[in-house]
Amino acid sequence: MTKSSEFTPSQLDRSATFYVAGHRGLVGSAIWRNLEAEGFTNLVGRTSSELDLKDRDEVFAFFADTKPRYVVLAAAKVGGILANSTYPVDFLSDNLRIQVNVLDAALRYGVERLLFLGSSCIYPKFAEQPIREDSLLTGHLEPTNDAYAIAKIAGIMQIQAVRRQYGLPWISAMPTNLYGPGDNFSPEGSHVLPALIRRYDEAARSGASTVTNWGTGSPRREFLHVDDMAAACLHLLEHYDGPGQINVGTGTDITIKELAAIVADAVGYDGQMVWDTTKPDGTPQKLLDVSELAKAGWTAQIGLREGVLRTVEWYRANVDRVRS
Repeated sequence: MTKSSEFTPSQLDRSATFYVAGHRGLVGSAIWRNLEAEGFTNLVGRTSSELDLKDRDEVFAFFADTKPRYVVLAAAKVGGILANSTYPVDFLSDNLRIQVNVLDAALRYGVERLLFLGSSCIYPKFAEQPIREDSLLTGHLEPTNDAYAIAKIAGIMQIQAVRRQYGLPWISAMPTNLYGPGDNFSPEGSHVLPALIRRYDEAARSGASTVTNWGTGSPRREFLHVDDMAAACLHLLEHYDGPGQINVGTGTDITIKELAAIVADAVGYDGQMVWDTTKPDGTPQKLLDVSELAKAGWTAQIGLREGVLRTVEWYRANVDRVRS
C-alpha cells in the first residue's frame, strides 16, 4: 500500500459500508444506535459466534467480503478489577489478537477512516491529575489491570504506526469509565457502576439492612454515559485528525462513596452502606483532561444523576436478560 495524501476531516458518507466491531457490547451497541439515528444505512456487524476476531483468517475473509469504508474498533475483552487481576493472560492475549487482526485487515483492504477505542487505564497509576494525553508511558500502570492496559497501548501504537507508514487518517480515543444500557452487571465481571446498581437494586428488592461495597470508597472516578461516548465517536471521525490518542470524558469526577449514594438514591435504597477495606481500591484517582476534546468541538451532555437513573430503569426493564 502506498502512502495516502493529506486528509481533512469531513462528514462521513451515510451510505458507505461502516463496520462496528463489537456491535453487541456496551460501547458498540451505543455507537450502532447513534449511527442509525444519524442516517447511516449500511452498517455491518457480526456477533462473536459469527466472526471470531481472534481468528486471523476469519477476519481477513470478512474484510475481503464486506470491504468497509469506515471502521470503529469497539470489540474487546473487558472486565472489572476482579476479572482483570484473575485472568491477565486472557486480557492481554485476546485483546492483542483482536486488535492486530482487525487493524491489519483494515489496512489490507483500504479502510479510509478508522477509530480505535482504548481505555483510560492506559495511563500511569499515579499520573498527574487531570490526566493529559502526553502522560502516556510516563510511569507504572495500575497492577490490577496492567495486562489489559498494555494491550490497549499496543493498539494506540499500531494506529500511530499506520499513520506514519501509510499516512492513513486513523485515530484513537480513550474513554473514561463508561456505563449505560447493555452494560455487564455480573458480580465477577462488571465494572464499579453496574456492580453497584445490581447490588443496591437487589438490596432494595430484598429489604436488606446493609450493603457491603469493596474498598474504602475514597478513590475518585469519572463516568461517561455510553450514549455520550457514541456521539463523541462520530464527532471525532468527522472533525478530528491527530496522531496521538484523544481523551473522551466529562472532565469531572466523584468518590466511589458518593457514587454509591447516587445509585442508592436511584434505586430507592435507604439502608446502611458498609465498606470492606480488605478489598483493593485500585488507582486513587482517574480524571481525564478533556481540553483537546473540547478544542475538537465536543462536550458531554448527559449528567451523572440523570445517566444513572436511566441505567437503573434500563436494568430493571431488562434484568432477566442482562449479562449477569
